[in-house]
Amino acid sequence: GGGVAGLLQRLGRREDSRQRAAELFGWLVAPLAPAEFLRRHWERAPLLLRRGDPGYYAGLFSTADFDAALRSGEVHFGTHLDVTSYADGVRETHNPSGRALPAVVWDFYQNGCSLRLLSPQTFSPTVWNFLSVLQEHFGSMAGANTYLTPPGTQGFAPHYDDIEAFVLQLEGKKHWRVYRPRTAAEVLPQFSSANLTQAELGEPMLETVLEAGDLLYFPRGFIHQGDCLPDAHSLHITVSSYQRNSWGDLLEKLLPAALQMAMEEDVEYRQGLPVGCLGYMGVANADTVDARRTAFVEKVQSLIKKLVDYAPIDAAVDQRAKSFLHDCLPPALTQSEEARSVYGFPARWQDGGPRHVDIPVTKDTEVRLLRHGAVRLCNEEAGVMLYYTTENSRVYHKEEPKFLEIEAEYTDSIEFLLSSYPSHVRVEALPCETLEDKISLATLLFEKGILTTKRPLVQV
Repeated sequence: GGGVAGLLQRLGRREDSRQRAAELFGWLVAPLAPAEFLRRHWERAPLLLRRGDPGYYAGLFSTADFDAALRSGEVHFGTHLDVTSYADGVRETHNPSGRALPAVVWDFYQNGCSLRLLSPQTFSPTVWNFLSVLQEHFGSMAGANTYLTPPGTQGFAPHYDDIEAFVLQLEGKKHWRVYRPRTAAEVLPQFSSANLTQAELGEPMLETVLEAGDLLYFPRGFIHQGDCLPDAHSLHITVSSYQRNSWGDLLEKLLPAALQMAMEEDVEYRQGLPVGCLGYMGVANADTVDARRTAFVEKVQSLIKKLVDYAPIDAAVDQRAKSFLHDCLPPALTQSEEARSVYGFPARWQDGGPRHVDIPVTKDTEVRLLRHGAVRLCNEEAGVMLYYTTENSRVYHKEEPKFLEIEAEYTDSIEFLLSSYPSHVRVEALPCETLEDKISLATLLFEKGILTTKRPLVQV
């Protein structure tokens, strides 16, 4: 009961953010079990869920929310909103410049144009909360766009995307066609396609009409197109994740670091190429039978195999995690979390001066991380850095990555907080050398919104 707002409220009572994320994902693919979804569909095959429950997504986002975003004055064509059409095989974008005024936007819609609101989490606290919880399940940015399409029209040409897509039908209904990847190179592609023509598609593997409450999932690389039936408009939100989150993307970080380490530590990588190798190597010599060519290829293969021994795998994963934390939405706090964090701290001006400015952390204060997935320790050349999401923006990459340089003696305390989560621990239990260090570290992390306390620090 209570729609999406009620669901998020119930999840907010879970102490562990990892449990919140897992339960939200379970709700997203229900009644299919998450393990079954991962085994049968994730990166493999589309999934259609007909729920017969028009209110399943109630409160997540609506045409009224769309209108409210336009009236906020913050929506601009091109940056936040695209006006599109697709007719007779031609896809067009009709964006004017400047602010998306309601009168202009709704006139476009009335004349058969589709409206795509980019990153609705910027304008909707509920979508922000929804995605900020879900992103911890994926360990990869969870994004969204909303699409409002007039009856009897289509807004976009057939194409495939570079993300795992979950289409949530919010209002009305929409006719969808999904096609298998055409070639092996288009299976789990690294980049989205250009607009495709109907002649390039063949027959759809799945054709359906989504109604409110239904879900359609398709992996990256599956071509898709949606059009409205003559008797109903459509509002859907596409939740996405796993963009640039492949083994290949990890190796892009890992291999240069491994090669740098090998060059520093192993003289074999610093030895010169054989004198005269340009004369017998290269494409022009590819079909030449020559012992020198064989020896050259075997040497390269040997060096590549040995490179594995120098691969800083954990450090490369930390760098991927660092990028993820920069992509992340900031945590959406419950009322209880806000009251026990710096965001609810009652510092204010009163009676001619500041009140409740000092943060009274003591050895007995009980603390814990705000979210398990909100921080990442990375050991870098410049030192040990603690990256965090609490000061991110709801606008993608509006802020630079947020981090604190951590003294080496504090790393054990950060790891202790991570391993203790979701339990609260007393400040005096932090494995710092002195009580002053324990209080200083806890205060710093509290001020950055990284730590919450078991009880509000100041009763007002």
